[in-house]
Amino acid sequence: MQIFVPEELEDDILTDLMEEINELYEASEQTLIELELRPEDNELLRALFRSIHTIKGDLGLVNFSPLIPLLQHVEDLLDFLRKGQVEYTSTMSDLVLLTMDRVKAFVESVMANGKAEYDARLHEQLVMAIDRVKPDNHKEHERLLTDAVLLLNPELDVRENEAGETEVIKPPTLATTALPKDMSSEKKLDILFFRDLMQTIEHRSNYWAGRGDRIAKLALHINEIAGSPIEEDQLAVACYVHDFGMAFMPLKLLHKSGALTDIEFNLMRSHVYKSSRLLEHLDQWDLARKIVMQHHERADGTGYPLGLKEDDICDGAKLLAILDTYDAMTHSRAHNKENQLSKKQAVIQINRSAKGQFSMKWVRLFNQAMTGLLTKGHS
Repeated sequence: MQIFVPEELEDDILTDLMEEINELYEASEQTLIELELRPEDNELLRALFRSIHTIKGDLGLVNFSPLIPLLQHVEDLLDFLRKGQVEYTSTMSDLVLLTMDRVKAFVESVMANGKAEYDARLHEQLVMAIDRVKPDNHKEHERLLTDAVLLLNPELDVRENEAGETEVIKPPTLATTALPKDMSSEKKLDILFFRDLMQTIEHRSNYWAGRGDRIAKLALHINEIAGSPIEEDQLAVACYVHDFGMAFMPLKLLHKSGALTDIEFNLMRSHVYKSSRLLEHLDQWDLARKIVMQHHERADGTGYPLGLKEDDICDGAKLLAILDTYDAMTHSRAHNKENQLSKKQAVIQINRSAKGQFSMKWVRLFNQAMTGLLTKGHS
């Protein structure tokens, strides 16, 4: 292993760099998901290229030289892609995300320790592996991309799918569960539509940015750990739609920091009806509508709007209730500007208040997932 020690840099520069990398990572992750649906969409291809190009340029400005050759070759590959000289595949998506993971870890190490370890020989091998993917060897692309992905993460497994194609099998992580893949194109387009609506709605309040994605990713991750008892597509839609009704509340109510009056509280509670009614005539999302309608019910029957007890509440609503509360605890709101909790503190608080409020089965699964994610440093 080699040690990289950067030139002396102000903390603000590194912080800004890390913030931009995180923003570009999240944007790229969603772009890659949409490319699964529209692999020839030129706008998406250009956006992905720009993200890698920007990160490479930023690292060049601060002379983080060990990462530049790797990013240059990923950029060259994406240049082939946007020009239509190579085809998009899921393995290419894995390569981009794993490369960005490596970049994030490198910068985080410099920020924390003033230096970063890296394997120069591995970087050479990665550059050589990516460089072998050329427009004139199309039949070799998937194998060559898989070789590069396995260099980035040797713990991944590889197998052939039913079509005889090489497929990389990766363990579940938060970063790869934003949108279910095993569904019809029509349903995927529906989910992307609901997500776009949620992003627009998030502009209604200063406290909502990113909320839909955070909850959806975490919900699908926990559901996978549980063995996927909840239909993934229904759960994803519910996560994006469940608070749509909140956008039609008065801003002075949404941003009120003091206690709500009875009238105000009843008005706020009506958001579950408003949200669920948006799905009322979409029969394919009937379970999602049920999850939305029930996500403020409590195990002891004191929730709303129907006062259902645990046995009558669907699993999706039980899980969403926990994650809705967790996200509110860990992100600033009008009522908790001074009491925003760390992720670990929020997990502890969820467990303290679990009895009567949440399903203990889903609290245990939430704990299992959060232990793994917090250990790995995921947000």
